[in-house]
Amino acid sequence: MTTPNTRVVLARRPDGEATPDCFEVRTELPGELAPDQVRVAVEYVSVDAGTRTMLRGEGFHQQVGIGDTILAGGVGRITQSRAEGWPVGQAVRGGLGVQTLADVSTRQLEKIDADGLPLSVYLGALGASTGVTAWIGVREVARPGPGDTFVVSAAAGAVGSMAGQLAKQDGARVIGIAGGPRKSAYLLTELGFDGAIDYKHEDVGARLRELAPDGVNVFFDNVGGDILDAVLDNLAMRARVVICGAISQYDHMDRVTGPAMYLRLAERQSKMEGFAFFHFPELIGPATEDLTRQLKAGTLVLNEEILEGIERFPEALQFMFRGGNLGKLLVKTSAVAPPS
Repeated sequence: MTTPNTRVVLARRPDGEATPDCFEVRTELPGELAPDQVRVAVEYVSVDAGTRTMLRGEGFHQQVGIGDTILAGGVGRITQSRAEGWPVGQAVRGGLGVQTLADVSTRQLEKIDADGLPLSVYLGALGASTGVTAWIGVREVARPGPGDTFVVSAAAGAVGSMAGQLAKQDGARVIGIAGGPRKSAYLLTELGFDGAIDYKHEDVGARLRELAPDGVNVFFDNVGGDILDAVLDNLAMRARVVICGAISQYDHMDRVTGPAMYLRLAERQSKMEGFAFFHFPELIGPATEDLTRQLKAGTLVLNEEILEGIERFPEALQFMFRGGNLGKLLVKTSAVAPPS
């Protein structure tokens, strides 16, 4: 008996927030595999802020058409194969989409040697858009050092929490900006940050002046908007501002609000630089090796929040944009994979 595929498709383009009614869940029988294709039972799907920018119909990232499966990274195991060297049971990672079964070319996939780590880690701490992004952003772009005050926004999220830990390893004093007392406590007690600012209940600028009276040397920004302005207004001389993301802007990309305080860059002889992990292909391997070593040694941690059921992906995306998740947000499917 052929196992059906359940997938989440785009029903209409969001106007503002991507609410669950913008999506539709469909269950269909899969077709025949083409040569060089494999069928993957998807076990985990990554929930990323960048997904919102793919729902517009135009933009920097690849776009999702109406009625098409939502694009997302995933991990799983091969259940059928028409590709030499890609056996049933092989763990893989790639652009599998928000679905329980993915028929894909092996050119879209990367083999995973799980090596004792859960598959979910390959979307989180070892994921290109998560751990690898944080590693490259800190080690290559921001380059904090001893004595630096390093501030990171969305600090309790997947990238932010990894970036803050890496900056601590490099000798910086780390302050995280996150929403709510639960996240602030997590930064201080679980991750060992030196300070935390709850942007939902505290004045970010005032708290920065208290926690960083000599100014911010490095800012790793994942949010943009008012938080970026508050930090720009508190820069030290010759500071570095690294733009990794801008989740506060993704619901209205045609009306992006730029920094009102950008002149602080000139006044304080500071620089701002944006990046994405794929701008540094030569560093993906070294980043992955170091992150893997640290995960096994326990010197880096990344909390995972997992929602069960592929049909909950729209809910998970909304949960992320409302600031709910702590660490990496994933959806676990109900797909049954073959034994490893």
